[in-house]
Amino acid sequence: MELEITPMSQTEKDSLIAQTVKNYGGKLLSFIRPKVSNSEDAEDILQEVWYQFSNLTNISEILNVGAWLYQVSRNKITDSYRKKKTENLEDFVFEDEDGSFSIKDILLLDDSENPELLAFREEVWKELFSALNELPEKQRLAFVENEIEGKKLQEIADEHGENIKTIISRKNYAVKYLRTRMAVLYKDLKN
Repeated sequence: MELEITPMSQTEKDSLIAQTVKNYGGKLLSFIRPKVSNSEDAEDILQEVWYQFSNLTNISEILNVGAWLYQVSRNKITDSYRKKKTENLEDFVFEDEDGSFSIKDILLLDDSENPELLAFREEVWKELFSALNELPEKQRLAFVENEIEGKKLQEIADEHGENIKTIISRKNYAVKYLRTRMAVLYKDLKN
């Protein structure tokens, strides 16, 4: 006689996920935290574990949920070691007599009291979008979705059906190009 497994309703699945997060959330974070460089990375890894768990179609077939969660956590930690560090807008750092600042600092400046800052920021935005339009579409998308829309690289990879390393590579190419392109703007504005 064959054992028949009836599919879980979405309500049952949501309830199981909520209970699992409640039971294992703190334990998994405590497990992950000492194995990565900072709390933010640990929380990102934990979020990836929950994302993978919540997207399982056969969640009711997992015999030992705890063992599964810890194994996925170990795999995600290993993946984080293998990933190349991606570059961000904060990495566009310029030095001047008043110290250093990044492109992101400029783009987020409060210009409400200073029309000069407003003009400067508008010029940076204009040049950034002009430079973005010069990039190949997939590089531009990886950069825009991560830096401007705030999506995680893994989320972008999942949405586009791509390998995370491919997305990281595309973003890094975009950042390198933008750094070169924006350096020209900085030199022009400084003179």
